[in-house]
Amino acid sequence: MTTAVKKLVIVGGGTAGWLSAAIIAAQHRSNTAEGLQVMLVESADIPTIGVGEGTWPTMKNTLQQIGLKEADVFAHCHAVFKQGGKFVNWVRSAAQLSSDSGPEQEFYYHPFTVPMGYGRIDLAPYVDDVSQFAIDSNFQHQICEAGLAPRTLAEGEYQGQCNYAYHLDAGAFADLLKQHCKTKLGVEQRIGTVERCELTADGQIKALHLTDGSEPIEADLFVDCTGFASLLLGKTLGVPFESVDHLLFNDSALAMQVPYDNPDAPIPCHTIATAQNAGWIWDIGLTHRRGVGHVYAAKYLSDDEAEFNLRRYIGKAAEGVAVRKISFATGHRTKFWQHNCVAIGMAAGFVEPLEATAIMLVEISARFVADNLPADQATMPLVARRFNQQMLYRWQRILDFLKLHYMLTKRPEPYWQAHLDPATIPQSLQDDLQLWRHRGPQIADFNGALELFPAASYQYVLYGMGFKPDFSAQAYLYQQQGQAQQIIRRNQQLTTQMLQTLPSHRDYINRWLAGSRG
Repeated sequence: MTTAVKKLVIVGGGTAGWLSAAIIAAQHRSNTAEGLQVMLVESADIPTIGVGEGTWPTMKNTLQQIGLKEADVFAHCHAVFKQGGKFVNWVRSAAQLSSDSGPEQEFYYHPFTVPMGYGRIDLAPYVDDVSQFAIDSNFQHQICEAGLAPRTLAEGEYQGQCNYAYHLDAGAFADLLKQHCKTKLGVEQRIGTVERCELTADGQIKALHLTDGSEPIEADLFVDCTGFASLLLGKTLGVPFESVDHLLFNDSALAMQVPYDNPDAPIPCHTIATAQNAGWIWDIGLTHRRGVGHVYAAKYLSDDEAEFNLRRYIGKAAEGVAVRKISFATGHRTKFWQHNCVAIGMAAGFVEPLEATAIMLVEISARFVADNLPADQATMPLVARRFNQQMLYRWQRILDFLKLHYMLTKRPEPYWQAHLDPATIPQSLQDDLQLWRHRGPQIADFNGALELFPAASYQYVLYGMGFKPDFSAQAYLYQQQGQAQQIIRRNQQLTTQMLQTLPSHRDYINRWLAGSRG
């Protein structure tokens, strides 16, 4: 006889816990008698990190699938659109850094809309300045610079010509998910702190014992969303943590919430990531405030130096605003699903917030559990093995993509120069770069459905940082000048049209939400 999987318990709230609960409960009809029973155990005295404000375009589909209206997310979470990332001063040489030409002389975009002609032609061989690739191939660079919304008021929710994600207040988002889970999706909330986990003879988790001495909580599958503590997978089941701080050096962050100069100030429709002497500063605008923080490596920068950088960047708006310190270990568990326990979120692993991978990994992990939830205990080892294989691959690709942002720099500081050491570059990325010496990233270079970042993302970063392959070795492959120029002209026409028709970011949100309330 096999045991059917009928009850799933998530330990830990916050964005990871409640988003996982929503994705799994929505698919498995937890609001019906015959559906999967989903419980979330949330401690009243353990705070969440609560600074993750950036998402990936996958979030559009996730919100639709769990049944949330986009306007409600904006209204409750001070949300705005995110159309990509702007990387400022990541390439600058010593000569550029010492000039008086201004802090934003050099930047590039990683927009969320793929280049025109993507999959048919790479425009890089046909442009004079490869660092302008995103401008020549995509209208979103100019839309972001102009501070425009990704769609007009005539377009419906989750629609628009521009691909986008969201910036949102992480605490408010977790609260919205919690209410939606409890009132619409049938998730049971249990307030309590786990004191210990009871194991079976073969190492499975049998039950959770809470500090209040209440009846132990049993389940068929446990989801560990306890953050850095990794209470179930790490501490109880002993799955080791694999550090990757030899590849990505950052292990600290200072975070601040600062007001706008005035309530009608423009809202950037992208994340701004500005390089510093040993790390970088994120700048995320919400409707009511900015979230600004400095990510850095303690080996190269003290907390006081980082705070100086941060306050200098923000300026007068930082006066009197407290700063919050976050320390983190960079890496991931060697397994993510062990026996009847799967870790999601920071309990599984964490890297710096560059490119907003944290919430995206929560979505992908919870979606796998929802799509592959074993019907009985007998098939759980097989599902676990496949999950571990896929997630290890995805973590490797995340490390590759984030490292790519650092290793093409011309900055002279020791922190940046250390990123150029081949010993700090994953072999898989070195292999890719060897191929890309003579051609750009192609769709065929990536493993389809398992990829978090497509070839387009690599093109934007690679070319944006000034890396141009030597196309001359196979020049006969690049005889499509006419088609390339036609695409570039079409992009220019679309850019002009959209700059004229799209509303400003803040104005769109104000008018849209006013209309949805009416």
